[in-house]
Amino acid sequence: MARVLLTGMSGAGKSTVLDAVARRGYTTVDTDYDGWELPGALWDEPRMSALLSQHDTIAIAGTAQNQGRFYDRFEHVIYLRVPLQVLLDRVRTRTNNPYGKTADQRTDITKYVAQVEPLIRRTATLDLDGLLPVPDLAAHIEQCLRS
Repeated sequence: MARVLLTGMSGAGKSTVLDAVARRGYTTVDTDYDGWELPGALWDEPRMSALLSQHDTIAIAGTAQNQGRFYDRFEHVIYLRVPLQVLLDRVRTRTNNPYGKTADQRTDITKYVAQVEPLIRRTATLDLDGLLPVPDLAAHIEQCLRS
């Protein structure tokens, strides 16, 4: 069994895919919710360390400036890749997360795609096309969790 990090830009579909993985019976945590992220787009490091030490099999979704500090504790770091215009359309219309509703936030997303996405993709163990059907993406994650 394995620990999997599903990461990507806002609007890539991480939460949607994670929900599908949870429906398959796996333990999941979406770091966009429940106080996992501290000011400055940083994960709560003691809390994340405790979570990872408690679970041999878990799928975690999120993107944070300090996520690389935890890469050695994940068997798989999966980057969910989606074209910029799709990201911007998704964040503008989604109802489960307020981030991306303002023009300034969408400008930030555009900047992050240019500056941060290449860094994360370079360190990911798997790059997935986020336009694939959600059940297919969940099957990829499940295969990683079982490895």
